[in-house]
Amino acid sequence: MTSARRGSRTRRTTALALTTTACALLALTATGPAQAAPPGRDVLPPRDGWASATGGTTGGARADAAHTYTVTTWDELRSALADDPGAPRIVRIKGTLDATTAGCAAYEADGYDFARYLADYDPAVWGRDRPVSGPQEDLRAASQRRQAAAVKAYVPSHTTLVGVGEHAGITGGSLQIEGADNVVVRNLTMESPLDCFPQWDPTDGATGAWNSEYDSMVVTGSSHVWLDHNTFTDGAHPDSALPSYYGEVYQQHDGELDVVRGADLVTVSWNVFADHDKTLMIGNSDSAGATDRGKLRVTLHHNLFRDVTERAPRVRFGKVDAYNNHYVAGPGTAYAYSLGIGIESRLVAEKNAFTLPSGIGAGRVLKKWKEAPVTAAGNRVNGRPADLIALHNAEFPAEPLQSGAGWTPTLRTRVDDPRAVPGLVGHRAGAGRLR
Repeated sequence: MTSARRGSRTRRTTALALTTTACALLALTATGPAQAAPPGRDVLPPRDGWASATGGTTGGARADAAHTYTVTTWDELRSALADDPGAPRIVRIKGTLDATTAGCAAYEADGYDFARYLADYDPAVWGRDRPVSGPQEDLRAASQRRQAAAVKAYVPSHTTLVGVGEHAGITGGSLQIEGADNVVVRNLTMESPLDCFPQWDPTDGATGAWNSEYDSMVVTGSSHVWLDHNTFTDGAHPDSALPSYYGEVYQQHDGELDVVRGADLVTVSWNVFADHDKTLMIGNSDSAGATDRGKLRVTLHHNLFRDVTERAPRVRFGKVDAYNNHYVAGPGTAYAYSLGIGIESRLVAEKNAFTLPSGIGAGRVLKKWKEAPVTAAGNRVNGRPADLIALHNAEFPAEPLQSGAGWTPTLRTRVDDPRAVPGLVGHRAGAGRLR
């Protein structure tokens, strides 16, 4: 072999060794903690639901180092959200933030006495034909306002809220996305707040009811909002654990998520909504047409609704696209319905999967509140194809639904076969499962 050939082979061998060594060093460096991609820079992909329209949703992806926060307490979160109004920000949440460490007694107005409240407004004393009023009701309302001031956190425009790791979240707090634009919330477990001071309304229904405040999250008057890979749950305080007074459950929960009062262009993807009664409302009032017509455009895809009673969602006015969601009602669930058809709504429900227990007819999936057309196609109930509108109309002939919402969704990045939806959503939806 000539010296030139030996030299060429030597150079190739040396180069290969150097390349292999360099690749190994790069691999070791890339897997080290210092090189891990920081959470919070992800933006909503193009065409991923209504929040991708008219400019898309990026949240705080453009935040600089001075406006990138890591918080470990509720007070730190509220401070980070209030700091330097108008600046894009990323707020990373580590661990579980407890908004109610002070306890209910800390919010009580002087003179409020729950035992006195119960005695004053007992239906045997007060009756059932007029709302409650008087000193104890005034003190209850004052106490509730004090709690509200403590447990609400307001999320401004151009903000990303993201949980760090698999166990980040908020308990007892209510995130208010109010009058904001361009907001992202991801990877958080939201345990429903408990209202310490529900109001007794003797005129609510035939027997009266306890009504509470504080949703886990409220989107009101805001646009371009992306809610992704979160878990909404009642956690340690399910309705089954709540006491009863006057023969009615002392209801301390409101909703898990509300999209209301002119909110628009919202994408809700890969979340878990679990163990709740009135779960998700889109449009809060039949009389809100002046603010809600032409808005409340919301996409719901690849979400898991597990053991929820109703409102998944209930829709008024908006063009809502609900596809590839999995609705599961276990044997013990007090199931009422999944999709509520409200005033002037235009709901499209396609290629969803429903798992219902024995004795619950598929006609109950849809609930008619007001006359409005709906598109329902390609859905499956307990693994079988189901014409949800025909099934509803057969089971409830006095409340027939119209077919055909009058619009066709185009803002979808992927549409899965509904037979695959239970597995996909079951393995990938919810907090702690970002990829």
